[in-house]
Amino acid sequence: MSDQTPQRLPRYSLNPPVFWGASLLILCLVGYTIAFPKSAGTQFGLLQASIMTNASWFYVAAVALILLCVAYLGLSRYGDIKLGPDHSEPDYSFGSWFAMLFSAGMGIGLMFFGVGEPVMHFLSPPVGEAGTIGAAKEALNITFFHWGLHAWAIYAIVALILAFFGYRHGLPLTLRSALYPLIGDRIHGWAGHAIDIFAILGTVFGVATALGYGVLQVNSGLNYLFDVEVSTQVQVVLIIVITALATLSVASGLDKGIRILSEANLGLGLLLMALIIILGPTVLLLQMFIQNTGSYLSDIVNKTFNLYAYEPNDWLGGWTLFYWAWWLSWSPFVGMFIARISRGRTIREFVLGVLFVPTALTFLWMTVFGNTSIDMIMHGGATELAEVVQSDVSLALFKFLEHFPLSSVLSFLAIIMVVIFFVTSSDSSAMVIDMLASGGDSKTPVWQRVFWSSMIGVVAMVLMLAGGLKALQTATIATALPFSMILLVSAYGLMRALAVDAAKKESLAQTTLTPKVGHKPIPWQARLNNLVHFPRRKDVKKFLEEIVIPAMESVAGELEKQGVESTISVDEKRGVPTLNVLHGDEHDFRYKVSLRSFIQPSFMVEEDEDERKYFRAEVFLQEGGQDYDIMGYTREQVIGDIIDQYEKHMHFLHMVR
Repeated sequence: MSDQTPQRLPRYSLNPPVFWGASLLILCLVGYTIAFPKSAGTQFGLLQASIMTNASWFYVAAVALILLCVAYLGLSRYGDIKLGPDHSEPDYSFGSWFAMLFSAGMGIGLMFFGVGEPVMHFLSPPVGEAGTIGAAKEALNITFFHWGLHAWAIYAIVALILAFFGYRHGLPLTLRSALYPLIGDRIHGWAGHAIDIFAILGTVFGVATALGYGVLQVNSGLNYLFDVEVSTQVQVVLIIVITALATLSVASGLDKGIRILSEANLGLGLLLMALIIILGPTVLLLQMFIQNTGSYLSDIVNKTFNLYAYEPNDWLGGWTLFYWAWWLSWSPFVGMFIARISRGRTIREFVLGVLFVPTALTFLWMTVFGNTSIDMIMHGGATELAEVVQSDVSLALFKFLEHFPLSSVLSFLAIIMVVIFFVTSSDSSAMVIDMLASGGDSKTPVWQRVFWSSMIGVVAMVLMLAGGLKALQTATIATALPFSMILLVSAYGLMRALAVDAAKKESLAQTTLTPKVGHKPIPWQARLNNLVHFPRRKDVKKFLEEIVIPAMESVAGELEKQGVESTISVDEKRGVPTLNVLHGDEHDFRYKVSLRSFIQPSFMVEEDEDERKYFRAEVFLQEGGQDYDIMGYTREQVIGDIIDQYEKHMHFLHMVR
């Protein structure tokens, strides 16, 4: 049925069921953990232990499938598909994009475990003798395995699913859209609310527990540098300061606070790493980086599927499975954030940027800090570093830097980086939570972002004082099991949707249209006039009102006679009309004519600055701009163009049935 009344296009706002539901559940869970910390810790611990024991095979298989899926998407024919309309361009430069995704993804983990994890594996390997050359090689191999392609693939698949359905198919940019392949339009009901609440809880508790434990490292660094007391009071003050900085950052928006802090921190990280390379065993580190990478790649299949089934031990559950569960539990937050900043990139570009580039930087970081630490212990007599790693890993980085010139300066730089990493994690998570609670809307009131940023800080502070951080961390990790199941089915749905997208692209290119009947050619004088005439905005708007909209109404009226439902909507702000032909469970047809501005070519006589722009009436379909202008068409010619595009769409539906 035709709807010729102009309608304002819908815009998402605060979603009350998600906002209030998540807030209430957070209060209940925090209250339970505070009131019964021992009971909560025991119950959540038993749940996690049961999952690790009985579902280890599933975690290993799921993460392996996710990595294969992401790598395939980047290398296959789907790699050319954009995360957004075909005409879209990336919102951020590669440098800004990489800095933000790296800071949110695992920047703080590298500061905490860059020294600690390789040394721990060196001193306590899963198999073999500790403290040997073989243990050193295996220590870096295991560390690469835990922080490499598998971790980033988990983030990447969540981001791909959300960005594809959000930016290319107009679904809300929230976790509920990952369920679209499973339940279709029911994501807008209670099931969608439940999955968004689930994501908010996981993000709040995950970031809050990380913040609670992270201030221990900051406190240790301040104690080392300035003899600041290591105490709960100091850590509470640190949480307040970090939360305040994160609140200021998230209130200023993504393009200012979060982007600038992320870029600054990436620069500081590269500087610190470069100084360690220069001041440390430079040539040896470069050699080890190449060898470590080769060992990782040559052993990746064996390690991916190794469950130690023939030699059972507790190592797998304490390390690899814990990491897989941790990355999975963080993926709703990090994946949503990466999706938010990745609009306009092709899938291939996305996979290269999210999977391979950060992995390479992570490997270099772990080599520089991990191999240097092991070399100090093996050949430099730094036994106290080994003791510190085993007793208090939060001090490991500062004890490591003690062995370099200007150690106080390096340690101060490290503290600044740790603080900024926590600020960027807190502010980006607050932005993601706010989007989840607002139906995917990124333009929300400042108070909402401030509310969620403050909530993270308050939860971290209260749980640290009450001793409930460990219990909530355990509960958060336990959520990885159900989410991994959802993720696998959603990944399958993404593959099917991409296959349809690719089929449509091929179908549109190969369609043979019915011979034209009644299409009057444009007189050559009129065609020439269109070529050299550069319309103003008012000319194109008048064309849309007097020619395009009546043409759409004629097509909609004829479709109604044929029993096909259609609607016409007009964006009141820009005056852009859209004809939607509804096909029920099959793909709808969309034909939109949009104004696009351009600078007049140099051969035109230049007038004042405002007069230098001209406008085109370009056709947009569901998949994006078609890069041709219909300004100057007659009403019959516009109708003919609509019918041509609709005929191509019907051929596409025939091909995919």
